[in-house]
Amino acid sequence: MKFIISGRNIDITDGLRTAVEDKLGKLERYFTADTEIIVTLSVEKERQKIEVTIPVKGNIIRSEQVSNDMYVSIDLVEEIIERQLRKYKTKIINKKQNVETFQPEFIEKDYEDDTSEIKIIRTKKFGFKPMYPEDACVQMELLGHNFFVFLNAETEEVNVVYKRKGNTYGLIEPDFSDED
Repeated sequence: MKFIISGRNIDITDGLRTAVEDKLGKLERYFTADTEIIVTLSVEKERQKIEVTIPVKGNIIRSEQVSNDMYVSIDLVEEIIERQLRKYKTKIINKKQNVETFQPEFIEKDYEDDTSEIKIIRTKKFGFKPMYPEDACVQMELLGHNFFVFLNAETEEVNVVYKRKGNTYGLIEPDFSDED
């Protein structure tokens, strides 16, 4: 596997680099040797954060973990990614597209997990009334939700606002430019 390790507000020491490569190297049993693993280590106040992104054809496997010790964060992130891989194996491996990214042993092995099938247990229907993103944020706060789907009054398209860390908000707008 190819590691791309970078840091924000932290120097990547040989010890950190070795810890990341050793711990995330355990994922070698799932991925082929040419798979890239993008790792970003960052420090904000007492928060030691690791973000790991593994692009595979058609999907992105991603996890981030925060603790007060970078080595603990590294341990946690590896466990989470391994759990994601086992849990969603059939979902992330489209036999026609992604098979070359993964080790044959991973593809052939069956993992017993009751959560391998995604079940939708509730459906809501509601009408869209056009509103501005700022109004959608207020509505989201009033409902106590982390996201809110709305019809954007400016673009007349369905958008999503969502709550981010640090009491900030994000806006998701559709982009149909990649359609064939």
